Amino acid sequence: MSYTFNPTILREYDIRGQIDKNLSEKDAYALGRAFGTYIKQEHADAAKHTVCVGYDGRLSSPMLSDSLIQGLKECGIAVINVGLGPTPMLYFAVKHFDAEAGIMVTGSHNPPDYNGFKMAANKSPIFGKTIQEIGKISAEGNLAEGVGSVEEKDIKDIYVDRLIQDLELTREMTIAWDAGNGAAGEILQMLVKKIPGEHHLLFEDIDGTFPNHHPDPTVDENLVDLQALVAEKSCDLGIAFDGDGDRIGVVDENGDVLRCDILMTIYAREVIKNNPNAHIIGDVKCSQVMFDEIRNMGGTPVMWKTGHSLVKDKMRELNSPLAGELSGHIFFADKYYGFDDALYCSVRLLNELSKATGGLSSLTAHLPKLFNTPELRIEVSEEEKFALVPRVLESLKILAKNDDTIELNDIDGVRVKTPDGWWLLRPSNTQDVLVARMESDSEDGLTRLKNMASDEVKKLGYSFNF
Repeated sequence: MSYTFNPTILREYDIRGQIDKNLSEKDAYALGRAFGTYIKQEHADAAKHTVCVGYDGRLSSPMLSDSLIQGLKECGIAVINVGLGPTPMLYFAVKHFDAEAGIMVTGSHNPPDYNGFKMAANKSPIFGKTIQEIGKISAEGNLAEGVGSVEEKDIKDIYVDRLIQDLELTREMTIAWDAGNGAAGEILQMLVKKIPGEHHLLFEDIDGTFPNHHPDPTVDENLVDLQALVAEKSCDLGIAFDGDGDRIGVVDENGDVLRCDILMTIYAREVIKNNPNAHIIGDVKCSQVMFDEIRNMGGTPVMWKTGHSLVKDKMRELNSPLAGELSGHIFFADKYYGFDDALYCSVRLLNELSKATGGLSSLTAHLPKLFNTPELRIEVSEEEKFALVPRVLESLKILAKNDDTIELNDIDGVRVKTPDGWWLLRPSNTQDVLVARMESDSEDGLTRLKNMASDEVKKLGYSFNF
């Protein structure tokens, strides 16, 4: 039976939409049928086809998971259902059970009425053309048939044991944690019992309505509670997670936010020591300081497109041991599996801090002082967002022709480099927004970059809210 997905939910590196608007149980079932068919086509010689399934804490996730599993079963897929937990636990399950693929039902950091599906094959991410191909399989309706099975597996203890395997603390610390009522809450409670020191937890109960704050640690206002707890308990640092536990947010002992590109400079030290000259990847939103610091430490910095699947694919291509995005996705292939796991990133950060003679701030005190913005978002319609940035690029090309100090990079959106620093504008693949960021080594320079970016955005009929 053929089924056509709303094209707006077939994103670059996942499937995501709004419940009862463009995403429903029918979509979940249809995805199970199409994905199961895809897996059987890709592994035609296999005697058995296995797919792991997990889901986050959103209210709609259990029903979507049930429908997804039903669709997979009707293709003859052996489903391993790992149940409620963070996305990286699902990725871990695919590796642990040597399954051909996995699907996580999650809306990630989006509002409560959103949900979707992150897909991964054992050997590579599933994104871009492959997601479109799965949509085409569903629309054509030539689907695999079979009698599958479902086996429920509780792997929480195994997963936590793997997380703790690389813990190497040289001293105990006081740590604040904010699970944001997201899917990492239960695993976090299990994890901290195995980490020496004093732990203070916020919002560890999984609640898909996110009653305390939005589960996105890249937005500073979502870190206010964590900053207050760090101050109240005199913590060495605070760590926050997004809705499905694959993105990390960090504040230091002073309550200052460490953007993930600066966090990467901390991680890169040991990784480059273990892997001299290694390719370390950052997305186009990352600070120039990060790329410069990686080079100074003996690594090979690589600027790449934003998107967790795109980054993972580039890591495989370059055999990279470490990659990161400003949005909080950080990927360790050094000692780990190369997927984005904020809980594992926490363990590696505690290792680095425990070796320091000062606080967390001391690990980045040598870096140049920068003046930058967090990620800025401009709400636009889904239908027009991908057409807007090319218009800005064409406008900037005219400027660059008359000013050779302006350099343009269009690897993902447009990144504009000037003597003052750089600014970026790109369409989000997960939300109906344009994402921007600016960075300079002076306040005046940042103001000029903001003005330049604002002038270009005004030509589109939009404006920034600085």
